[in-house]
Amino acid sequence: MGRAAGARRHLRRGVAVVLLAVAAMLGVAAPAFAHTRLEGTDPADGSSLAEAPQRVSLTFNENLPAEFSAITVIGPDGAAYQSGAVSAQGTTISTAVRPLGPAGRYEIGYRVVSDDGHPVEGKVAFTLTAPGPAAAAATSPSAASPAPVAATPAPDGGSAPVWPWIAGAVVLVAAGVTVALRVGRR
Repeated sequence: MGRAAGARRHLRRGVAVVLLAVAAMLGVAAPAFAHTRLEGTDPADGSSLAEAPQRVSLTFNENLPAEFSAITVIGPDGAAYQSGAVSAQGTTISTAVRPLGPAGRYEIGYRVVSDDGHPVEGKVAFTLTAPGPAAAAATSPSAASPAPVAATPAPDGGSAPVWPWIAGAVVLVAAGVTVALRVGRR
């Protein structure tokens, strides 16, 4: 009977160790499961502007690398107005904007990669209430319309997901507990 009681005690300890290890891993890894979230834009989503912005900026809840971020600015005429590479400073990414064209709704599209490796994309919009400088140039008979700028897609990569590491750690801890219980029985 003493041997059976000792085995049960080892089993309870093993189960407790596994549960504590899993709880600790999930507690440490929980922030990694959260996707990035858009917190603000400049110009503000839904705003109406009399003058065209020279830059658009998007602020998120986590730092984002510029090389895995893309921003597009598409006008009511279907033309792309973003210009140059995306830059990042802390939680804010931004890009320059070419002179805007006709009055109307401009959509700012974005695609970023979260800390957990998942791509996050979305759109916000602002309305230009008066035609921009490019609209006047496009109506001029001597001016050629500017070619749309192609959006640079963000790579699907980024940092690797965390879940395989957590699953591997759980398997290793479970294997360690199993070995410890078997050695303890001998």
